[in-house]
Amino acid sequence: MITRLEGSWCLVLGASSGMGLAIAHELAREGVHILGVHFDTTDGQEKAAVAREEMRGHGVEAHFFNANAASARTREELLPRFEELTGGAGIRIVVHSLAFGTLLPYVGAAGEDSLTSRQMNMTLDVMAHSLVYWTQDLFTAGLLRQGAKVYAMTSAGGARVMPHYGAVSAAKAALESHVRQLALELAPSGIAVNALRAGVTPTPSMERIPGSDRLAAHARDLNPHRRLTRPEDVAEAVSLLSRTDSSWITGNVIGVDGGELLT
Repeated sequence: MITRLEGSWCLVLGASSGMGLAIAHELAREGVHILGVHFDTTDGQEKAAVAREEMRGHGVEAHFFNANAASARTREELLPRFEELTGGAGIRIVVHSLAFGTLLPYVGAAGEDSLTSRQMNMTLDVMAHSLVYWTQDLFTAGLLRQGAKVYAMTSAGGARVMPHYGAVSAAKAALESHVRQLALELAPSGIAVNALRAGVTPTPSMERIPGSDRLAAHARDLNPHRRLTRPEDVAEAVSLLSRTDSSWITGNVIGVDGGELLT
């Protein structure tokens, strides 16, 4: 059954930039109340505050929390706050859009640093494992109910290799595996879990990848639309896929790339 999103709640992990921010803006325009978690310095906090007020301009509630989304303490502190803010309505949409990890090579050239176990563990914990921990705690707290949707942001890098992307690629592969397992376990509760595989998208996290300009030019040339994926493309996909109470679309890696992977 197709339903309205207006008046529901969305939690965005990584809400202050890139795809997370675009999704929060799109859903706020649709009348969805926003809970945003981000981890920023002063400049980032100021931008998040501006975004929050813009969302409130659509007549919705928007609450942003500057905290480490990969921390168990953050979940422990914020879940009671979320229960209070949602007033028993629960959270209909959860977006996991955390992009923080090392870009060091596994085996560095002479004079170049190599990946350490601490950096590998941090990358997978933030970009993959935290999806499991948030979903566990939200479900246990009764905030995820029948009809809820959980989305994780992945990329073609989960199945491809490129310089400096090894740990992030491993995290994306693990993230997709977590999505499948969560989909299996939450299906009896009517909760859908999917990964959205965006194409190459200009975001702050992409800009940190060495050689990102060449990567963007290559993707633009290959894409049938002759342009890169935009954060707004992903935001529209979340809005579209969330307009049903059904959990029948679940456990998938859904391409949102304009056909980029086809070529």
